[in-house]
Order: sequence, then C-alpha cells, then structure tokens
Amino acid sequence: MIPAILPTYNRAPLTFVRGEGAWLEDAGGQRFLDLGAGIAVNALGHAHPALVAALTAQAQRLWHVSNLYRIPEQERLAEALVATTFADTVFFTNSGTEATELAIKMARRHWFERGTPRARIVAVEGAFHGRSTGAIAAAGSEKLTKGFGPLMPGFVQVPWGDHAALEAAVDDSTAAVIVEPVQGEGGIRVLPDACLRGLRALCDRTGALLILDEVQCGMGRTGRLFAHEWAGIAPDIMLVAKGIGGGFPLGAVLATAHAAAAMTAGTHGSTYGGNPLGCAVGLAVLGIVGDPDFLADVRARATRFRQGLEGLVAGHPEVFEAVRGKGFMLGLRCRTSNADLVAAGYRERVLTVPAADNVVRLLPPLTLTADEMDTALERLDRAAAGMATDPVG
Repeated sequence: MIPAILPTYNRAPLTFVRGEGAWLEDAGGQRFLDLGAGIAVNALGHAHPALVAALTAQAQRLWHVSNLYRIPEQERLAEALVATTFADTVFFTNSGTEATELAIKMARRHWFERGTPRARIVAVEGAFHGRSTGAIAAAGSEKLTKGFGPLMPGFVQVPWGDHAALEAAVDDSTAAVIVEPVQGEGGIRVLPDACLRGLRALCDRTGALLILDEVQCGMGRTGRLFAHEWAGIAPDIMLVAKGIGGGFPLGAVLATAHAAAAMTAGTHGSTYGGNPLGCAVGLAVLGIVGDPDFLADVRARATRFRQGLEGLVAGHPEVFEAVRGKGFMLGLRCRTSNADLVAAGYRERVLTVPAADNVVRLLPPLTLTADEMDTALERLDRAAAGMATDPVG
C-alpha cells in the first residue's frame, strides 16, 4: 500500500521540532548541529530574528494578491538585486527549478525574436539544475532522466573541467551555455576562475548567452555575494534560489536587458512567484548577506573552518581523501562510503549532506560561530573514528 506521502525521498530516521541558529532539536530534546542548513537554504540559520520579524510583520499586512497587481515588496527586492548585481531586471519564482525553466525559455526566445532562432544549449556533466523535464534534460544524467523520456531536445553535455570540450561545443549555433560555478549535487566541484573567464570570452565571441546557476553557490555561500564574482566576470542570466529566502520558498532569474528583451507581457508567469511574504523575507536576507562586512567575516570564519577540516582529513586518512570547495560550500571527499559517514554523523548529532563523487557536503549557516566550528570538528572526528571501529551498514 502506498503511503500518504509519495515515497520519492529516502528520508533519515530523524524528526525535528524546532531550530535556532545552527541547531536543530528533536522531540526528545536532543540537539543536532546542522551543517546542511536545509541544503544551503537557511543561509542565516534557523529562526533568525530579522527574518522572523520581517515575515511576521508582512503576514499581519498582506499575504498574496497575485501578479495581476503591483507588489511593492517585490519591486523593492528587485531594485535591491539590480543595484547590487550585474542584472537589469529580475523575475521571481518559488524555486530553483522554476528559475531554470525560465532561463531556458529566455535564452531560446532571445534568439527567436532576433530572427535567427537558436535552440541548442550546452551544459556540463554532473550538473544539477532541478527536477522538471527541462532541468533534467539540461543535466542529462541517467539518474535524473531514466524513465522520463522523451526528454526536451536541444541539450548537449560536455565533461566537467574540460575547457577544450567547451570550446569545441560552443559555436554560432549555440543559444546558451549553462553552468554552476560550484557544482553542489555534483560533489562540490569548483569551476576554476580561468575557465569561467574563458567561458565568458567564448560566449562573447559566439553570441551565446552565459547562464550561471547560483542556486546553491550564491547568496554569500562562497564568501562573495555570488560565486562568479571571484572570477571577475558577469553572466547574461543567473538562477538564484535557496539562500535568497533564508528558508522561505523564493527563487529568481536575474538578467541583463539584452538577454531579457524578448520576455514581454504574456511570455511567462507565476501565481505565487514574488509574493509579498517571500519578498519581505528576501529583502531581510539581502540586507544582511549583501553587507560587505558580513561577507568579509564569512570569508574569515570559513577559512578557519576549512583549516580545521584539513586537520580532520589528515587525522583520518583511512576515511577521508581531501577537502573541496570555497567559503562555506565545502565537501569531504571520502575513501569509504559517504552515506556511511552521514549516518555516523547522525549518531554524533551532526548533520551533513551527501553528494555525488563520494562527497559529504558541509553547507552550514553563514553565521556559524568559532565555538560551533569546534563542536562540528569534534563530532565529525568522533563520527570518523566510529566508522573505523564500528562501520555503519
């Protein structure tokens, strides 16, 4: 008999009833240190006072009106994003998947309206752009696409980290290139700055639009507001979600006027996208995460955490191979099963997130303190030691 909730998730045997900062508490009062942050969603931790205040104040005024009418909170958040990024315009969604769908439509419509249609979009192996039919077609992996055909046509995948393959795949028939500056689900793989700069130049030469998926690596996660800033380049279209809402469902597509010009009235829409509640919270998040002093502090604290993780890896060479990532988007490449390490962490009351390439993701709140880092390292150390003496599974 099928359960009331469709069984598409392989859930851990844990249930939480409250959260505060980097901590989650179960019904029995056990406290778990959350190094997953809802898969990089709770950028400011659980129940951050500024976000609670913003949501509560907005909930007492207005929840939903639809995009039939102007929404002041939406306009303010869009103006703030335009003022602090490359973008000229913003469309709000409820998720990263929805943002991916619009980016695909925007790129193809751009070329259609120019009278020289291009449909081909180049993507990278190991990518994750969501679970809609367009998003899984872009990623192309069998894990995501098996049984869901026929897939949306027009996508080509090249090997990750193979810039020569990108150069060969992108030409004057390419509508767009879509990449994650740091792959999350793919195993915390950082695209080198030189590759991003080369990709920007390649798109400039061919006219292809550069789409950056910063759903997981954006909103301060790498120590800059957006990860592409490290390379000193700007995309034509960018996908944002997860951290922008700090736990409230919110996403966005940011674009230049050039890329977005063909998206006129009626070409796209959303019932809930950019609702007053989500945008009120998003404004509060951006007000904190967008502060240069906050980001400088994130970089300093993330460096300290990484140094501790390097010591953890050195202390358990039988369990760990290396540390990957940037800022507070870090991964432990495992020699043993990453799933076993995640499960061992549950026993030590520390929460991590598995990824591809046998990596365990560490995506803590950007507010993680020095004391919490020390606690995290102690608990991860015990989890790794426990695997050696009492393997999981």
